[in-house]
Formats: sequence, structure tokens, C-alpha cells
Amino acid sequence: MTCFRIDESGYTGFDLLNADQRWQGASAIAISDDDAACLIKAHFPRLQAAELKYRALSRRKANHPRLLGLMKDLLSEFDCVTYVADKRFMLTLMFVDFAAEPFYFERGIDFYEDGQNYALASLLHMAGPVLLGETALADLMAAFQHAMKEKSPDSLQQLVAAARATNWQQMPEALGPLAKYADRDCLSAIATPGVSTDLAFVVLTSLITRMEVMAKGAYRVEHDQSKNLSTYHDLLQRYIDHDEEVEFRATEITSLRFPLKLTEVTQVDSKNSPAVQLADVMIGAAIESANTLTGSRSNGLDPEALMPLYRDDQFIHMLPNIDFEEQRRFRSGSQGGKAIDYLASKIVGEPD
Repeated sequence: MTCFRIDESGYTGFDLLNADQRWQGASAIAISDDDAACLIKAHFPRLQAAELKYRALSRRKANHPRLLGLMKDLLSEFDCVTYVADKRFMLTLMFVDFAAEPFYFERGIDFYEDGQNYALASLLHMAGPVLLGETALADLMAAFQHAMKEKSPDSLQQLVAAARATNWQQMPEALGPLAKYADRDCLSAIATPGVSTDLAFVVLTSLITRMEVMAKGAYRVEHDQSKNLSTYHDLLQRYIDHDEEVEFRATEITSLRFPLKLTEVTQVDSKNSPAVQLADVMIGAAIESANTLTGSRSNGLDPEALMPLYRDDQFIHMLPNIDFEEQRRFRSGSQGGKAIDYLASKIVGEPD
């Protein structure tokens, strides 16, 4: 049975405004421990550490050619996928999904059709600081994150006040439901028990859509025993346990069908799993490249050398994009709204 090893990076729970960790992501790779051990030995024959750790290796520039060589072998020889998201943009996308979409839904508008939610979130994220006021928009996103966590009447009132403190008339499509109407449907959606700004659910769903395509039959997942991955573990088990027959189209290249081909998820000690260590290398390289490209870090792997190694179907990114026509084509016919409602109630909302 195929086994995908996965690892994550940048997990900060509900806090998507963490200044030190702007990116969150995960990688999955179908490789055996024997093959992984051979690759590690081939590229790092003098490794003395108990396990291969990307962060430790990337600090030394002398290791960069070896890391790039290892990544080239992994991406060319094995089924794998990496997902990376800009957490601040994802918070903006969630704001649109919860603080605007319910308002339009009640008026018969499918806000997910053709990626309208994605387009509006991209515009809000990129133009919002200028149109709405940089500080006011930052305060709004902080208030939204707080309200999604606390779900108290006071936090909801603070959110409405924060929306009204912006120049919301410049973007009424995104902020009007809260700032003008204090819309009850939007506030109710934000106050829904069980929903939060935690991205683990989003990251896993993206990985699963690709693993389901890559796996020819039933497959399983192994991951490290880290505290962060315990959340991923619980969600994966819920995905496995869900046996209703249903399918949703997300984009022109992705869909999600239940029951999954995924049958088992287990935790292992990464020190004893060379394959899990390579999953760490994959996501570590991707996150470091994102930080380098945005000027947050330096002295890591050269992104211009790394990124061409990926095929289009090996790298999923969630970034703002204001090429609206391209996004409309890519997301045409999306059942994102139905999928979100279904997964929120059937997977995230399922009792332990």
C-alpha cells in the first residue's frame, strides 16, 4: 500500500497574524524509508546528526547544492505535493467568507461561483491598506481573528466598530455587510461553534485532493509525533472515518470525493523515519523560499534555483491574485461554498 509521509511548518493555530511566521504549509511524499535513507546517504554522506533537519542544514551555504540536488531527485522521482499559504491573505479570505458571503447568500448570490470570494479577498488584501487605511485595516483583521476565536457579543461588537472605523465606503462590497448593516447572518456565521481561523483544515484538504489523485488505490499517511501535527492527525482521522458518498468540484484541476482512498494515519518518531525527514526538507525548503522572496529571510536556498524544479501539480500556493479573468476561468463552476458548508458540518463539526 502506498504511504505518504507528511510534515508541516508555520503552524500557529488560530493566530494568522504572527509576525515571525507569515507562511504555513505542509508537504506529502510517497517514498519508502529505505529509498529515503539511500537518498540521504547519497547527498549527505557525512551527516552526523541523529536526523536530517532542513533548518539546520540550510544554515550552512556549503549544504545548499546538496539540498538542491536532493530536492531535484525527490521532485523528479517520487509522487509528492507541497502546499504553502500566506497566512495574512488567508485571514482576509476567511473574512470575506464569514463577514460578507452570508449577506450575499441570503440575497440569492453564489459568492463562490467563478471564484468571486477569492477575487474580492485578493483586492481587499492588496488594495485595502491604501483604500481603507493601513492601520484601520490591520485593526479590522485583528478584531476579526479575535471574534472568530472568542465568539462573544462583545468581540462581535468590537468587530463591527472596527469595520466602521475604516474608510469602508471605498470597498462596500467587502465591508458593507458589517460596517453598514451589522448583518446578523454574517455575525452568526462568525459566532458558529467549532469554526475558527486555524488553517490546519485548509492545508490538509489541499494535500488530500492531490494525494487522492496520485494514489492508484488505497493509501495511508505517516507523520511525526510533534505537538503541531496532533491537530492534523485528528483531522485526518475524521476524513478517514467519513463514509458518505459525495463529491465537490473546487477548481478546473481539483475535486474532493468521499469516501477517500485514504485508509490509515499513524504517528512515528521522525528520528526513526528517513521518509518523514524528507517531508521536513520539502516543506522547509518551500517556506524558506517564500520568506526569501518576500524579504523576511536571507542566506537560504536560492528560490530561483529551487522553484523551477517543481511541476505545476507539485506546488499549491494560496496567494492574492488580481488577474480576475484568469481566476474566473480557473475557478469556473466551483462548488466551494457547498464544500465549505459540508466539510464544516460533517468533518470539523463532527464530535470526537
